[in-house]
Amino acid sequence: MTRPPGKVTMIKVKTFGEPLQPFRAQRELGELDERVNRFISESNITRVLSVSDSTTVEAGNTCGLIRVLVYEE
Repeated sequence: MTRPPGKVTMIKVKTFGEPLQPFRAQRELGELDERVNRFISESNITRVLSVSDSTTVEAGNTCGLIRVLVYEE
């Protein structure tokens, strides 16, 4: 996508974290999706460049999820 000459865009990064509990991961992932979607909607974001997930680990067990959103403002 090309931009008109002189148009400046700002690329921003937002990080969301979510603890994961055994037997509740599906619900927690749904809640994380809702938080990210609400942020996109409330911030009037029109162009998302990237979304990525990574797990956090403690004592060899997955205990959380970090979601990174990269977008233009």
